[in-house]
Amino acid sequence: MGVEPAAGAQNHQKDGMPAVLLSKLQDWGRSQSLWPMTFGLACCAIEMMATGASRYDVARFGAELFRASPRQSDLMIVSGRVSQKMAPVVRQLYDQMPHPKWVIAMGDCASCGGIFNNYAIVQGVDKVVPVDVYVPGCPPRPEALIDGIMKLQKKIAAEGSKEGER
Repeated sequence: MGVEPAAGAQNHQKDGMPAVLLSKLQDWGRSQSLWPMTFGLACCAIEMMATGASRYDVARFGAELFRASPRQSDLMIVSGRVSQKMAPVVRQLYDQMPHPKWVIAMGDCASCGGIFNNYAIVQGVDKVVPVDVYVPGCPPRPEALIDGIMKLQKKIAAEGSKEGER
């Protein structure tokens, strides 16, 4: 014998609003707490290190926790030129990162090969891993990297949580 609804009471179905709000909260948390991988290949890495120092303090934007392990990071900042020998290593590290994951190509060398137009340098890291944000410059200033991180945060918040993995 179950409890009968009172006369005139309507049986409303849930419209999914709590799930949408939780999803938006999750997306906001994901965009505001990026964990970049410590991964510098050339002179751009010095500018990336300066971004984490006290003068620029990337911690204000939720990306201060540089991780040494790809399994504990969700953002790969490729800073510098990628050689043909290093490309499989970059791909392997990217594959070891948990989903969702993002990539920032920092500097001209990572974006398009820079001044090194030869057979030994990959002409853009997007040929190895998918890139979400490009930061131009040779080398780009720490302000440019912070701008790239902020653009990535906006992109993550706009995309939302997608079920498909790339």
